[in-house]
Amino acid sequence: MLKAALACLLGIAGLNAATPTHATLAGKVVCGYQGWFRAEGDASGLGWVHYGPGKRFAPGSCSFDVWPDLTEFTPEERYASPFSFADGTNAPLFSSVHPLTVRRHFRWMKDYGLDGAMLQRFAVGLGPGRGATAMDMVLRQCNESANAEGRSLTVMYDLSGLKPEKFSVVAEDWQRLVASGQTQQPCYQYHAGKPLVALWGLGFSDRPAAVAEWEALLQKVRSTGAAVMLGVPSYWREGKADALPDPAIRALIGQADIVSPWAVGRFGRPSEVAGYAQKVWQPDVKACAQSGQGYLPVIFPGFSWHNLSALRGKEARLNQIPRLGGQLLWKQALEAKQAGAQMVYVAMFDELDEGTAIMKCGGPRPIGASPFVDLSDVPTDHYLWLSGQVGRLLRGEIPATPELPKR
Repeated sequence: MLKAALACLLGIAGLNAATPTHATLAGKVVCGYQGWFRAEGDASGLGWVHYGPGKRFAPGSCSFDVWPDLTEFTPEERYASPFSFADGTNAPLFSSVHPLTVRRHFRWMKDYGLDGAMLQRFAVGLGPGRGATAMDMVLRQCNESANAEGRSLTVMYDLSGLKPEKFSVVAEDWQRLVASGQTQQPCYQYHAGKPLVALWGLGFSDRPAAVAEWEALLQKVRSTGAAVMLGVPSYWREGKADALPDPAIRALIGQADIVSPWAVGRFGRPSEVAGYAQKVWQPDVKACAQSGQGYLPVIFPGFSWHNLSALRGKEARLNQIPRLGGQLLWKQALEAKQAGAQMVYVAMFDELDEGTAIMKCGGPRPIGASPFVDLSDVPTDHYLWLSGQVGRLLRGEIPATPELPKR
């Protein structure tokens, strides 16, 4: 009875274990999908989440640097915010739990040629509570939307902030989803004949090594028959800079079916990308080829977390890593392909907080105490379109030239 109820909740009743539609990640460009924005008055009942500090959310007290373009959104998808445009009208925001909004996002992925998404399930929020219920709502709507739009979906657990002694909550949640039929979804992403699940956060220097806990987690997840992608630091092979120098961690990474090093913020301009690719991506690709592992490099359009940093009492320059009209993103795509990458992860579809979002953004910005990155040099759909072109580049459908493709 419980299994049937959960299957109904997640929108996965009546499915069978037929040959997966999305059988491999090779040749695909996927994007990270946070799905973590909540708005006052939405179905989660949580108020403003990830836009700012709850009830104190207001101009001068917000946590995101890129304003989304809601031009196409229906009135019921637009939630009145404490912000206003220059003409005095309210500047609305969206909620990630609204089914029409999630469907719109996956339709954009289809329209612009993105193959699918990796949906974040933040481990610190798992377990009983309204936050976990809202995450299940988002998962259900992503399943329905990805199925309807023919996009792939991968569950990704971000273990940031989770105490090692609580890692078992991740395995339990994944086992629950598998038992409910999540991996039998037509949209679900497979790799090497197995349903793919991503675990992010192993080996970073800003957290405990937790080797025993990671070993136990990997064993439990792999026992479900899953292929595992591990999100790791840039310098995982050498154990330096952002990576812990522990050989046991390197051995754990050797258990992954796919290795995906985090690159956001590791360089700041197109001229620095080639050096990074030479030091990181090229030897990574070679090492993974020798060990029979897939390799998923991360690329990003730009970066900015001025408003988020201000909330934390820190200073950060607005538009810290400029997008340069797509030059930064395109240079990364070129270098990843030349390094031998067969798949690419774009960070992120909807990451407004750190200014890496590729969803339709820009256009009119609110006035007031919180500044937002000016993206008026390109159309609001530019980074969606360019991310789709990255897929064409990866598959050899367009030439690998330094100039951006023409629209």
